[in-house]
Amino acid sequence: MTHEMIGLVGPGRMGYAMLKHLIAKGYGVTVTDINADNIARATEAGAAAADSPAALGRVSDFVIIAVGFDDEALAVTLGDDGLLQSMGPGAVIAVSSTVAPDTVQLIETEAAKKNIGVLDAPICRGGWAADEGTLLALFGAGDEVVERAKPIYSAFSSDIVHVGSVGHGQVAKTMNNMLLWVNGIALMEAGRLSESTGIDLPKLREALLMSSGSSAALEDWDMITFTWALKDMQIVSKMADKAGITMPLAGAIKEMVKAGKTLKQSGGAPDWTGKAKS
Repeated sequence: MTHEMIGLVGPGRMGYAMLKHLIAKGYGVTVTDINADNIARATEAGAAAADSPAALGRVSDFVIIAVGFDDEALAVTLGDDGLLQSMGPGAVIAVSSTVAPDTVQLIETEAAKKNIGVLDAPICRGGWAADEGTLLALFGAGDEVVERAKPIYSAFSSDIVHVGSVGHGQVAKTMNNMLLWVNGIALMEAGRLSESTGIDLPKLREALLMSSGSSAALEDWDMITFTWALKDMQIVSKMADKAGITMPLAGAIKEMVKAGKTLKQSGGAPDWTGKAKS
């Protein structure tokens, strides 16, 4: 049984799966969320509940943030009732949301004023991996914070890579996601062209997975939803603008993922696996 008290802001799809693994490993976990249903489900799983991020911070040594957007991550940390209002020196805030690098760097700057550590810790592989406890965590932080976080994140991650300082975890996640959506859009186009020839698309997929056309997007096609694709590509665009780098391919993908989401939801995407016919 560990004595580190864990806080979790946002026990939604990913956060709830992480929560269950933490509790199974013996961690005491307190949650907070604006969604009452998420709170109820988390408490049924064995978590305690707090009515605000500040209240959660008072009882937590290590807080994981699993909200959806940059403004939410900033609100729960820097807001009037945020974590920095109550967490004590020596505590750690881990940002496992996918946000812009400068967002987590701003949180680090403000947290350092109160001697609170920040772990930049976005996670990869999606909901099915969260359920199985096989996520990939990308750590950006100093060595001391990383070593403290490893046993906690090992509860729901089969792989952890320390990629650099705070901000670099988000850089790594953004590059991963950009390449995912590049492949996803390419599979939309390749699938439509292939279908026009009458080829059996699942058989073609089987062949491509054995060759240089293979990709994680092709392998996991049925689980690729494009739900967060636009947000991911907006982060890419923001980073490129800040760096003054021209990225025409990324710009095109940013526009095309809008259609990708619609096609996936409507059933109009290429049927690479053949499951739509079964």
